[in-house]
Amino acid sequence: MAVTNTLTDTPHRIRRFLADHDPPTPCLVIDVDTVLDRYRALTGAFPGARVLYAVKANPEPAVVDALVAAGTGFDVASPGEIDLCLDRGAAPAALSYGNPIKKPSAIALAAARGVREFVCDAESDVANVAEHAPGAAVSVRLLTDSPDSVTPFGQKFGCPPERAADLLVRAADLGLDPLGLAFHVGSQQLDASAWEVAIAAAGRVAAAAAERGVPVRRLNVGGGFAVPYTGPAPDLAEYAARIDAALRAHFTDPPELALEPGRAVVAEAGLIRAEVVLVTQRSPADPRRWVYLDIGRYNGLAETENEAITYPVEPVDVDGDGDGPVVLAGPTCDGDDVLYQRTPYRLPLALRAGHRLDLRNTGAYTASYSSVAFNGIEPLRTYCLLGGRLISAGAGTPADR
Repeated sequence: MAVTNTLTDTPHRIRRFLADHDPPTPCLVIDVDTVLDRYRALTGAFPGARVLYAVKANPEPAVVDALVAAGTGFDVASPGEIDLCLDRGAAPAALSYGNPIKKPSAIALAAARGVREFVCDAESDVANVAEHAPGAAVSVRLLTDSPDSVTPFGQKFGCPPERAADLLVRAADLGLDPLGLAFHVGSQQLDASAWEVAIAAAGRVAAAAAERGVPVRRLNVGGGFAVPYTGPAPDLAEYAARIDAALRAHFTDPPELALEPGRAVVAEAGLIRAEVVLVTQRSPADPRRWVYLDIGRYNGLAETENEAITYPVEPVDVDGDGDGPVVLAGPTCDGDDVLYQRTPYRLPLALRAGHRLDLRNTGAYTASYSSVAFNGIEPLRTYCLLGGRLISAGAGTPADR
């Protein structure tokens, strides 16, 4: 049975498990109570919105199980994610195929499994949905001119707003249900005004589509809701207030709201425990020590690329006073496997090989980004807790541990 959670309880529960079981490092521990707490916070901040958990953030079956039981929907990006959600008990109607980059065979598979919602941003994709999922609901994804997020999408997704109404009309002409519009302002978006800019563009598209007989009934504002890492982030209430105000300003009759949170649901639920492999000072002229961990960019910390996401790093078992500047790097023989060179981190001067570090707020985009076996390193071991008790040892976790 789940326990009442606050974010301050999360690391304590995880560390109790680590102290009792001492699993091999590196490992990720997910506190499912925190996942549910964050999901409830989202639904509380956005009452009445359709919440679609972005499975790619953390596809651990125990996480999906908890969210299925909580009644959420799911933003799926591939046949594999569709199968995962359905196999864990999600209803096909709870799934939205949100990836606009998909093969016709993937559309056909989704339709065969009962999925009836798709997101598109190109005429050819709309045509493929019409052929392989006739009558399905379609939302058109907009390319929006929003402030850059910490990890922006660039120009990869979305059609220009001036073409979006044409795609909605085209979907209707092909016998599809032109449900609405979608956009995403980038992952870890710290500027709450980003949604205002995108919603203003969506409002103009909706007005143009309505003039052509195609009303926009849903607006999917994506994910991107930030969490605090080594710096602050807006709270959900601020995001919700800005989005609500923008909807009222740019829509005469605001459509149903949909969200696709991933990081905001699972990031704060996770903690990675790592071991120090080597500590050395590379240059007498550089006071920084290089600290090499048994986890790096290829086995769970991909989001440290360009030092975009800066995880809180805390020593576990180091005695001694004083600290100093460090460079943090991973264990592989790849020269790019360096985590933080520009971001200032300080760790105890007594730090040595064999000491352990905890990386907090690592529940999102860690295990799901872990390579299969680069340098022969196994996928990131993952453990899930509910009520402080182990409920699963998932991907990358040897069965005998």
